Amino acid sequence: MSRLNKELGLLQGIGLLCTSLLGTGIFVIPALAATAAGEISLWAWLLLIVLILPMAFTFAQLGRHYPHAGGAPHLIGRAFGARMERMSAFLFLAVIPVGLPAALNIASGFWHALFELSDLAVLAIQLATLGIILLLGQRPARTSGSVQIAIALAIVATIALIWFKGDLPHAEQPLLPPLAGNWQLLPVALGVMFWCFVGIEAFTHLGEEFKNPQRDFPLALLLGVLLAGLVYWACSVAVLSFHAYGDVRTDAASLPRMLDVLLGDQARWLSASIGYLACFASMNVYIQGFARLIWSLADEGKLPRTLASRNANGVPARALLLVVLSCALSTTLIWALALPLDQLIRYANGNFVVIYLLSMAAGWVLLQGLWRWLAGVSALLCIGILLMLGVDALYAIGLLGILFVLDRLRQARRAITLRSEPVQDLAS
Repeated sequence: MSRLNKELGLLQGIGLLCTSLLGTGIFVIPALAATAAGEISLWAWLLLIVLILPMAFTFAQLGRHYPHAGGAPHLIGRAFGARMERMSAFLFLAVIPVGLPAALNIASGFWHALFELSDLAVLAIQLATLGIILLLGQRPARTSGSVQIAIALAIVATIALIWFKGDLPHAEQPLLPPLAGNWQLLPVALGVMFWCFVGIEAFTHLGEEFKNPQRDFPLALLLGVLLAGLVYWACSVAVLSFHAYGDVRTDAASLPRMLDVLLGDQARWLSASIGYLACFASMNVYIQGFARLIWSLADEGKLPRTLASRNANGVPARALLLVVLSCALSTTLIWALALPLDQLIRYANGNFVVIYLLSMAAGWVLLQGLWRWLAGVSALLCIGILLMLGVDALYAIGLLGILFVLDRLRQARRAITLRSEPVQDLAS
């Protein structure tokens, strides 16, 4: 029996996942990838879609058979036990200090296209965004789904407008350029681009809220991945065609620059609005996913029971508040330290890849037949992506090691306590 209200349909699921994948990445990552690898980034997008699809199929099958608000950590726990569930849950939650502030940084950057903002004003916009997400999260899940559908349509329409007004593709910009010995640039681009397809694991936390999870959850996941991949590739073609890349400090403004060329000054408000809404949509899905993970752990007695409460709409309001407050604190600290955006993205990517790797390993244990072998292939692909991240993966690997040591210490203390209890009983 589902512990949360079943309110999501197929279209709402596609909207939630698609905007989660497109969100903060669509107007930033194509430019960052082009800066890193030039035209070869078009091949990198296709390669990334090929790498992601086996993982998407595996997540689809796992979510179909085991719909649960605990998402990826729950699946890992079913396969490898409670210890790995705890460790993967905290590893996933460790994205909050780096991943969500990075997304907020990108979102607030779009307002620079409209106004000259001070650093303090940027922080205020970021905190206000969290406040709006908190208010929206108090509503039923179908409300967020409907909002996400509208934002997804706006994103697709904007990319289509750029292609139409820009008369793309240009003859001088091949859709798939020859590799010409530049294949060594692919890992560099992929290290940044993987950010665009994180969101699948957060989407699994919503599986318990689908009206028909066995049918609609896998379809929503696969169609959302394919649609997002197509839009990313189309945006990358536009970025390369208009040369809207080349400086990591200004790559976040690639969308406003393209629209400014095509539509003039009137495009500033359009680009800023669409860019901000896309980021908002992605953060909304993630924060809702984090809240449901915390709620699920609390509901099962693995976190304080006070976090297991739900409001009148059946959503985990107290867990959501905790996530938003944690994100606000991290965002303020990163703002004070002025940490660079690309570094935050790479650190967060390491966490996501490790979570994906553990989820695929869980798929190998839990699934049967063809799906089991597909999960095994996906696990190998995750290892390859982790190696591409290089030293940036140390944040995730080091954190996983620390969590393992802390868990062993906790188990050792518990064992000592249990051994001492009979002695105390005899003494009494």
